[in-house]
Amino acid sequence: MLVLAPPLLLALFGPLFAGEAGERGVSFTAGDGHWLGTDFVGRDVWRQVLLGGHSVVLVALSATLLSYVVALPVGLTAALTRRGWLEEALMRPLDVLLAVPSLLLVLLVAAVYSPGTLGLVLLVALVNIPDAARMVRASAAEAASRPAVEALRMQGESWWRIAVGYVGRATRRTLVADAGVRLTGVLYLVATAAFLGVGVAPDAADWAVMVDRNRTGLFLQPWAVVVPALLIVGLSMGTNLLFDAALAPRADRPARPRPARRRLARPRAGAPAEGRPGATRRSARPTQGEEKHR
Repeated sequence: MLVLAPPLLLALFGPLFAGEAGERGVSFTAGDGHWLGTDFVGRDVWRQVLLGGHSVVLVALSATLLSYVVALPVGLTAALTRRGWLEEALMRPLDVLLAVPSLLLVLLVAAVYSPGTLGLVLLVALVNIPDAARMVRASAAEAASRPAVEALRMQGESWWRIAVGYVGRATRRTLVADAGVRLTGVLYLVATAAFLGVGVAPDAADWAVMVDRNRTGLFLQPWAVVVPALLIVGLSMGTNLLFDAALAPRADRPARPRPARRRLARPRAGAPAEGRPGATRRSARPTQGEEKHR
């Protein structure tokens, strides 16, 4: 949480404290009222840092959410259907899309037209749908093959109750772990696309754009490159660690000790039958020798 908190707080609440833009100074200089110096056009780096994380987080979260909105029904339908042609129709086009590298597909589409923020969200979501759908299908197929699912079908339960009520709950932990890893990959993809100038303006207040545009002055004013780069890394690592921590407590929670069951001790062979029912009655009976003596 300590790794994720600084970049996430800056991304969410930074624009509220950025204030008005001041006068521009000399490029790649430190001091003169600028905490982190100035960037390649003389703007205050600290103000650009406060403004630059909002777009990265917003695009990454929107693209990840949109990819699962499409991947969940597609994957669950492919896993639960008994019609082979339907499964092929759903998964084979995604396999073709999966064969194209994500960044290459983004660049190819960006070469045809210049996508804005919304276009970048749709592109990143599109390239993540095949992976997410295959993960949903693989995790749901195992749960769908259990006898409980067949029993629910025989009882006449609806597809929604089977898919969401049972299969969805059975695959919840797997999909949450995958969402953490996928969000990290989306963050890197969004940052790389912005670094290459896809979806953002060349002088936009964006952490990835700051790294790209200020790298020429890395040895003159390193804070303009190091700070946004560290924030991107911290945001990606912290997101993954947060999802791991959310899954860890239940897995590491010690099992509750069961109360010990009392068991009656069984008498050993040849041992005296003391304390057993009927032992006193048997011992009180006269033996054959005693009856003859009487």
